[in-house]
Amino acid sequence: MIYRGFPSKLHHDVPPWVDPNSLFHIRIRLDRDKEQTPLTDALLATTLLKSAEFYDSKFRWHIALFLLMPDHVHALLAFPRDRSMSRVIGDWKHFHARKNRIEWQEGFFDHRLRDDERGEQLQAKVNCIRQNPVVAGLCADAKEWPWVIDRSSQLLG
Repeated sequence: MIYRGFPSKLHHDVPPWVDPNSLFHIRIRLDRDKEQTPLTDALLATTLLKSAEFYDSKFRWHIALFLLMPDHVHALLAFPRDRSMSRVIGDWKHFHARKNRIEWQEGFFDHRLRDDERGEQLQAKVNCIRQNPVVAGLCADAKEWPWVIDRSSQLLG
């Protein structure tokens, strides 16, 4: 028997009891069934990073870390209390689907970093994300990776 009690879509709204300064680890993937331009293509990557910065400047999200890989995005983001995280990310994905013909996987992964995940654990998460291109063999040193916005040092002190 197949259990059908799960909703077809999970909602990613920030509950009211979550601290407004909470950081979320977000992962957004390309649709793996479609052949498409890698997110790290120089022109596309520049466009994606500029739009991420634009969202930051308009207070749609606050970037601690935003890293592009060929087929996915890793980000550590905070969201304003008056905005739906799901709506903000959905709007960003929809814009790039229209403008750059990116076909995203439906939804996204999110994990709220708890207060006890600050300090050393936050540093470990930042390092793990930053090492993605190295582990994938795309560069020898994380500092060489051009497709990243990294403001995590502001959080880590």
